[in-house]
Amino acid sequence: MSVRVRVPTPLRKFTNGADEVAAQGGNVKALVDDLEKTYPGIKDRICDETGKVRRFVNVYVNGDDIRFLQNLETALKEGDNISIVPAIAGGH
Repeated sequence: MSVRVRVPTPLRKFTNGADEVAAQGGNVKALVDDLEKTYPGIKDRICDETGKVRRFVNVYVNGDDIRFLQNLETALKEGDNISIVPAIAGGH
C-alpha cells in the first residue's frame, strides 16, 4: 500500500530534492519509519527523541491535522495524501 507524501523544502535535502515521494505504512508511525529507511535522517527532523511529532512540525492526512485524529496511530489507506508542514512562526 503506497501513499504520496508531500515534502517541505527544508526536508528535500533528504529526498534528493523531490517535493513528493511514495512511502508505505498502515499508520503515520509506520510511514515515518518507512521514510527513514529510504531517506536516512528524515525521521529526526519529523519526530523528537521520544518518537512524537515535533512541536513545530504538522502532519496532515488528506488535509486533516493528525493531532486532531489519532496522531501517529492515524490509519492510512491506499491513495492517501500526506503533507509534512513545518510550522511558521510570525508576528511582532
